[in-house]
Amino acid sequence: MFSKLFGRKDAAPASALPAIRNVTLGRTVWLDTLAWRRLGDDLKFALDTDTLEITAQGLVELREGGFVHRFYTDDNIMFQAVSDDRDGQRVTDVTLFIPWDSAYPGGRADEEAWAKRLRARTFTGPGLPEYRRDWFGDEAESQEPVSFWEDVHDDRDGIPDRRIFQTCMLFSRDLPGDGRELLLAIQQENENEDTRQREMSFEIMVGVALSVGEFRA
Repeated sequence: MFSKLFGRKDAAPASALPAIRNVTLGRTVWLDTLAWRRLGDDLKFALDTDTLEITAQGLVELREGGFVHRFYTDDNIMFQAVSDDRDGQRVTDVTLFIPWDSAYPGGRADEEAWAKRLRARTFTGPGLPEYRRDWFGDEAESQEPVSFWEDVHDDRDGIPDRRIFQTCMLFSRDLPGDGRELLLAIQQENENEDTRQREMSFEIMVGVALSVGEFRA
């Protein structure tokens, strides 16, 4: 899902890679599978393992304040934590996402259609039910998505190995009981290592929220 983008940046200190409740690059995360199995058979999120081997780590600094910490497996499963501080001491949200679909636009018309889907009140797709916009609420017919750069590390030398520009929107749907499933729709721009040309892709990930007692590292 994530290919090399725009080369390497200037060196950063090794401490640039925070550990979020002991989760960081090179470690194993143990999950309580009841976190999603209790949500019922209607759930589209399907993960048949209780361990994640973290092989890449991303960091996003939001323009409005706050930080997004992302931890990836080789299968592009994404463990994500949002915090008020860069070191991740004040975590406000933890989620777990798995890839659902990935596609490349065939031209300008595809890009415009995807941008319209990101702004819409609801989101659906092949094999998916309807999800309603989670960020900003769903009162407005159209809402601009969120854009940011993510610095991604493949090792602990403190130097980002690639930067990924993303424009995304979070959607969700209620499940029986008090359950909720998330859908993250992303437009991202990668650079092809061979041609040095930028490639755009559309990504859909489905996920669930985790409490602090539903994972450990």
